[in-house]
Amino acid sequence: MRYRLWRIGVFLVASVPPLYWLYCAAFNLLGPDPGKVLVDNLGLGALILLLITLAMTPLQQLTRWGGWIAVRRQLGLWCFAYAVLHLLGYVLFIAGLRLELVLRDLSERPYIIVGALAFVGLLALAVTSNRFSIRKLGRKWKALHRLVYAILLLALLHMLWVVRADLGEWLVYALIGGALLLMRLSAVASALQRAGVLFRENPKKIEI
Repeated sequence: MRYRLWRIGVFLVASVPPLYWLYCAAFNLLGPDPGKVLVDNLGLGALILLLITLAMTPLQQLTRWGGWIAVRRQLGLWCFAYAVLHLLGYVLFIAGLRLELVLRDLSERPYIIVGALAFVGLLALAVTSNRFSIRKLGRKWKALHRLVYAILLLALLHMLWVVRADLGEWLVYALIGGALLLMRLSAVASALQRAGVLFRENPKKIEI
């Protein structure tokens, strides 16, 4: 397997935060409401991993290093794993395992509805992120996985409704997300590729 150490490193880095947060919760290091802190941290972690996953293609275009694409699927699955834990945390700590409360939130709270839509989208991408699905769906596979852009917008909207008063941190993630979406435009993607070629041919020509 190519980039084996790189893949292992990404796996280890992605697995550490949830374990650390669980450790902090077990030893009462997350404040008076550890359940809510866990839910918030896992949701933010899922958003960050989604942004990192979307950054892999522009990085590959700029550097032509295959390692970025080699871990893209793994990062996407980690994003889904964080989202699953985020959902489970909500059901356990916020809703208290009360199905009627979960259903009420799904019908009355817009940020819960938006978050649920983003989760369903991530579920669809995770289930089809395998070679069998790629062969089975053919051209439809790429069209399906373009849902990631809508999922990002839904996740950002979900976070916006959650943080409300504190928009500074949200704005950082929104700007990063906007930049990553902008990089998907053909003109910007071509410019990245040309810049990468120019840099590799003569790094001194690129002024920072």
